[in-house]
Amino acid sequence: MNDFERALVACLGRDRLTIIQSIRVGIAGAGGLGSNCAQFLVRSGFKKLKIVDFDVVDWTNLNRQFYFADQVGAKKVEALRQNLLRINPDLELELLDQKITQENAASLFADCQIVVEALDQVESKKLMVETYLNSGKLLVCASGLAGWGKSDDIVINRLKENFYLVGDLIREVGPADPAMAPRVSIAAAKEADVILAYVLNCLAEGGQNDEKNRHG
Repeated sequence: MNDFERALVACLGRDRLTIIQSIRVGIAGAGGLGSNCAQFLVRSGFKKLKIVDFDVVDWTNLNRQFYFADQVGAKKVEALRQNLLRINPDLELELLDQKITQENAASLFADCQIVVEALDQVESKKLMVETYLNSGKLLVCASGLAGWGKSDDIVINRLKENFYLVGDLIREVGPADPAMAPRVSIAAAKEADVILAYVLNCLAEGGQNDEKNRHG
């Protein structure tokens, strides 16, 4: 256990941190939502992340994504690996430089208990929902986080037991409503908070029930 994790123990307690660190989270996309959600999860104690993206860091990304000027031109998965390891050097990261397609969507995150949809294109978002909605995994998606102002409209919508949709469900990214750091970060933080609460509440309760069943 490194110094960062010892500090988390002081904050969360050893039992909670052990639960958090046992969970593998898959993140589809390493842009504004994905990169920020990843850093919030790492800061919350998660160690096992699988992140998939095929893009490179561009100057237009720096207004909202977890990258820096000296990383422009680098593959996002490699730049994000560097940045996340600066928070916790003992992470168990699997970062894949590839595009999510109809052919590989189901297999990419088969080994993850939780899947985060953090993609830009509507078709890609739809693909992730169709692939994982009835998979038994926790699925966390986002819709409606463009522009600025009215940040209280970005809310967590629980659509099914294991399916959450974060956003105002209205303001999609476009010329009049660009993606900017404040609302994107709020949505990414809410995605991470859904995951943290789910792990500490639902999964912890499930483990306690299993323990009770073993002992009658």
